[in-house]
Amino acid sequence: MLRSFTLTTIATLFLTAAANAESDPVVVELFTSQGCSSCPPADRIMHDLAQRDDVIGLALHVDYWDYIGWKDQYAKPGHTLRQRAYAREGGRTMIYTPQMIINGQQDVIGAKAGELDRLVNAHLTTAPEAEVSATRSGDEVVVSVTPIELPAGETYDVRIVQYAPMRHASIRRGELAGHELDYANVVENWQIAGQWDGNAPQEFTAALSLDLPAVVLIQRTGHGPIVAATRAE
Repeated sequence: MLRSFTLTTIATLFLTAAANAESDPVVVELFTSQGCSSCPPADRIMHDLAQRDDVIGLALHVDYWDYIGWKDQYAKPGHTLRQRAYAREGGRTMIYTPQMIINGQQDVIGAKAGELDRLVNAHLTTAPEAEVSATRSGDEVVVSVTPIELPAGETYDVRIVQYAPMRHASIRRGELAGHELDYANVVENWQIAGQWDGNAPQEFTAALSLDLPAVVLIQRTGHGPIVAATRAE
C-alpha cells in the first residue's frame, strides 16, 4: 500500500529521530596509543565524534606499546584490561590499536570511517532497552535508570567516565617521533557507581574526583552491551 507524508509529518519524524539520538547516544570507545604509527587517522575520527550530539566518543590510551620507545603519557593499565575484557567477551584472541568498540558490542579495525558510520547508524535506529539521565551538581552526580525492554536475570554496571576534551602530546621517540598531536576526549577517570538489576527504576549517587566532563554508561556486567548512555550535565 502506497503511503504519503506531508512536509509537516516528515519534519516531525526527523525531529523525533534527532531528539531520540541525543537522548540515547551511541558510545564509541577508541583504543589508541601514542606509540602506534597507524593510530593518528583513528584519532582524527575521534575529533569528529567528539563534536556529535548523537555519539559519546571516548579515547582510551593503552600502555602495551610503551616498550617500543615512547611511553604514552595518557595510557592507563585499566584501559588495556578493558580492551582485553572486550576481546574475551567477543571471542577474539588478540587486541590491537587502533580499535573502536561500538556500544560495547561490535569492533572496527583501524580508521574505517565507513564501517564505523554504518554501525553507529544501525544503533541509532535501534529501539532503546533502557533510559538513563544524569544530573551534576559540583563534584556529585545523580544517575536515574529506568528499564524499557531488558532481558531478565542480567546485572548492569553504572559506569561514570570523566574525560579531557582535548590533550596535546609532543612525541619525541618511537614510531611517531617528531609529531605534535592533539587527542580528543581522552579518558582520565573511570568508576562504577553501583550495579542495577534492571527490574525497576533506581537512582545512584557518586562523587566525581576530577573537574572534567562526565558521561554515564549503563553496561551489562562483564563488559557486555552498553544499553544506555548519557552526559552528566
